[in-house]
Amino acid sequence: MAQDQARGGHVALPAVLRRLPVASVSTRRPPLPLLAAVATIGVLAILPLAYLVIRALGADERALELIARPRTLELLTSSVALAAGVGLGATVLGVPLAWLTTRTDLPGRRAWTVLTVAPLAVPSYVLAFALIAGLGPRGVLSGTLQSLGVEGLPSIYGLPGALLVLTLATYPYVLLTTRATLMRADPALEEAARSLGDGFGTAFRRVTLPLLAPAIGTGALLAALYAISDFGAVSILRFDSFARAIHVQYRSSFDRSGAAALALLLVAAAFALVWAEARVRRRAALRVPHGARRAARVVPLGRWRWAALAFCGTVTGLSLVLPAGTIAYWLVRGLAQGEPLRLVADPIGDSLVAAGAAALVAGILALPVAFLVVRYPGRLASMAERLLYGAYAVPGIALALALVFFSLNVVPFLYQTLTLLVLAYAVRFLPQAAGTTRSALMLIGPHVPEAARSLGRSPWEVLRTITLPLLRPGLLAGAALVFLSTIKELPLTLLVAPTGFGTLATQVWGAANGGFFARAAAPAAVLMLISLASVALLLRDGEHSP
Repeated sequence: MAQDQARGGHVALPAVLRRLPVASVSTRRPPLPLLAAVATIGVLAILPLAYLVIRALGADERALELIARPRTLELLTSSVALAAGVGLGATVLGVPLAWLTTRTDLPGRRAWTVLTVAPLAVPSYVLAFALIAGLGPRGVLSGTLQSLGVEGLPSIYGLPGALLVLTLATYPYVLLTTRATLMRADPALEEAARSLGDGFGTAFRRVTLPLLAPAIGTGALLAALYAISDFGAVSILRFDSFARAIHVQYRSSFDRSGAAALALLLVAAAFALVWAEARVRRRAALRVPHGARRAARVVPLGRWRWAALAFCGTVTGLSLVLPAGTIAYWLVRGLAQGEPLRLVADPIGDSLVAAGAAALVAGILALPVAFLVVRYPGRLASMAERLLYGAYAVPGIALALALVFFSLNVVPFLYQTLTLLVLAYAVRFLPQAAGTTRSALMLIGPHVPEAARSLGRSPWEVLRTITLPLLRPGLLAGAALVFLSTIKELPLTLLVAPTGFGTLATQVWGAANGGFFARAAAPAAVLMLISLASVALLLRDGEHSP
């Protein structure tokens, strides 16, 4: 009897999941204020794309020949392969870490949450320098192995090194989006599967994983788009990517038309990734349950506790401890050689102001986009979402030049102002806030705000007292992503920031790029400490959210 019931559970439970009502779809037309807000955001997102199109249309024959070269196709193929590998690697690391830090009795799981998210604060080029110093042909590990008679290590340069560095730099995207969904998801379906005879692994694969698919897809997409547009790490690791070719085209030949044409190809590749992620999310949307939320039961790890600790320690060691140790080494060596401790208060204040304002603005702009995509899905919502991710794939230098061009010709009073810089950050990283907000909103059934409206509450009161508190984990996750991405952003800061406005990231890059690693150590250390503190506060607040 029990075996028949268990076999019945294996068949019936996925069918129940497929028949669950879509928690977030409305057949009504979007209200005009929502459409107006999304249209305004769409204009901001389309600015860099319009700039690239205008520049590309002015391209001469040399630019067209550049696009038609076989080398261009090779660069595009290698970049897409890198992005796909990074998205997969970030998923492999991020999903287990999210589950371990939210659903298990992992020792020190709150500390592990902060430590595993903190690598977002490490600039990719700093992580690349650290891995070369530790694992490169002349690194510490290679020297130690040679003293033991082991000759040589696999080369860290090229695709293997770029894949490793960018995976370690981006897996927190998947970790944060998945963690926010796990904190909001009702564990009732997983418990029902276990009661019908499924083992833990089977229940997770057949029930929990499909529920997490939208959040995982969002995080993996952000990781892939980051990889496809990264310049610092791929340059240091000598990997020929499309983004690197665009930067070289801008800097060496000053041919903006040719570089714009190349950037459009990169945007097309990004749209392909967005399309693939949207298909996965649409398939998973029918499985998103809604209802009262209960706290999930803590899963005891038992004998797997040491393996889980080893996994968390290895990931944290490579992505955080190694770059932190490298920075400490630079700092101590510089002080020993008489290098003055260059730590200016102005860059710290400028970094905090710019990153905090960008996180706030991006969070506000993400709300109407998420509501349109989740509550009113359709062609308009899909187009708005794809525009956002398309703008995210535009290389930072192209986005900066587009905004400079726009401010000089349309709104000259914004040129070289903090307002324009914050707007640039918000446009650049808006998909990070919109993705996590969308994933959180998908877990809130429309019947909750509708019931409040039926009791006489206004739409604003429903939003303020019900929807926003329920969205808080997703909003905080998005704010953390935008803050950490902004505080280490380089191209936008260098080209759009007001005169005399310098951040910790520009100090680190300026010193490290010139070979003055000891001079870069102090601002890099402060950058990581600020990010660690901010992530700890955000995640602690999210831990106690309703």
